[in-house]
Amino acid sequence: MDASRIGFGNLSIRDGATNGFYITASATGGISELTPAHCARVVAYDFARNWLRCEGSAIASSESLTHAAVYESEAKAGAVIHGHNLKLWAALLGHAPTTSKAVDYGTPEMAYEVRRLFKTTDVKSGKIFVMAGHKGGVVTFGKDLEEAFTVLERAIGNE
Repeated sequence: MDASRIGFGNLSIRDGATNGFYITASATGGISELTPAHCARVVAYDFARNWLRCEGSAIASSESLTHAAVYESEAKAGAVIHGHNLKLWAALLGHAPTTSKAVDYGTPEMAYEVRRLFKTTDVKSGKIFVMAGHKGGVVTFGKDLEEAFTVLERAIGNE
């Protein structure tokens, strides 16, 4: 966890107007300056098959389907941040849109839960949700990384 109390996670940016995206690779959380070599380009996915097709040499984050569900559910989303912050997670649990505690991270079920949040909650307006079954897991999104990070910083400032 860094000085801003944001723990490791992953981030992604949409690949133009498509549902494809670039996402940080597995095990890159401790790297202070990422390069393109630390990212994978997700070009196709299938929730039901728990399947991704990626380009590049990096192994895409296990949270790729969660990011895909955000992009699929919100056309205006250009970036997604998934971080860990126990205090923020506890403060938002049940108050912000929240996935089921029974659903594990990195699974097709989590992708379906994210889609459910977009259909049944106001997650589009707040641009933040909590992963109840993933202790500390919080996800923000925005038109770009700057907006997604601003949402996260604002939430931390309000905890």
